[in-house]
Amino acid sequence: MKSVTAVTSFLAILSSLPVLVSTAINSQATETDVADSAHHGHLLEQTKIDLGFIHAFVASLSVIIVSELGDKTFFIAAIMAMRHSRLTVFVGAMGALGLMTVLSAFLGFATTVIPRWLTYYVSSLLFAVFGLKMLREGYYMSNDEGQEEYEEVQGELKKKEEEETESSMDLETGIIRSPKRNIFHKCFSRIFLQALTLTFLAEWGDRSQLATIILAAREMKDQNIGIEVVGVIIGGCIGHSLCTGLAVLGGKFIAQKISIRTVTIIGGVVFIIFALSAFVIHPDD
Repeated sequence: MKSVTAVTSFLAILSSLPVLVSTAINSQATETDVADSAHHGHLLEQTKIDLGFIHAFVASLSVIIVSELGDKTFFIAAIMAMRHSRLTVFVGAMGALGLMTVLSAFLGFATTVIPRWLTYYVSSLLFAVFGLKMLREGYYMSNDEGQEEYEEVQGELKKKEEEETESSMDLETGIIRSPKRNIFHKCFSRIFLQALTLTFLAEWGDRSQLATIILAAREMKDQNIGIEVVGVIIGGCIGHSLCTGLAVLGGKFIAQKISIRTVTIIGGVVFIIFALSAFVIHPDD
């Protein structure tokens, strides 16, 4: 009797083994599916972040190039580099432009208190206004506009240097006094400070600054400082460095060869393309 009971129990265990094995396999498969789903979601999120950075970077880079090439800050760097150290002028100008780019991006970030969809479509509207304005300016612009702008900036810088020379001249002897060099002037040369100050003042309120603010507001996806703002800053700084580098290396030659009218028209087209993208790209994408 005991042997029959033992055999029955053994058979019951054997019959339950497929169920236990199936349950274990299903449990493992479920855990694997959950892990795969989580990994897939992480990859999608990472891809979305990467695309957000790339879009912000490319947009900022292209907008800055078409806005700054042949602009007043471009000619300031070009003219100063012909009279002084190119490296000093470049570092001074980029110090101002880099600071302005960061400030502008954070000003754009401040608009995140406004609903995302509103800032997105308002910024697109402003891009359209900028684009149409640039197309209008380019249409009525003369072919010698670049040379005229160059000569105007050259005259302003010459006048400023003459004023500085007069202020340092002894009226009785006519001898130019060398200014006392304190610690500040030992760290930063006069040319560096002049390039930084002139560039910063010329850039304040300029089209490229406003474009950076609008881009930062447009690219932001949430209330936190995201990778999009970093993309705007990096793209803007690289764009400024390319334009400023061209200016200090061959500003006069470039001013005579490139057509500011053509650059302005191309810039207008770029701005309008960004404006029209609002009809294709959803604010939350």
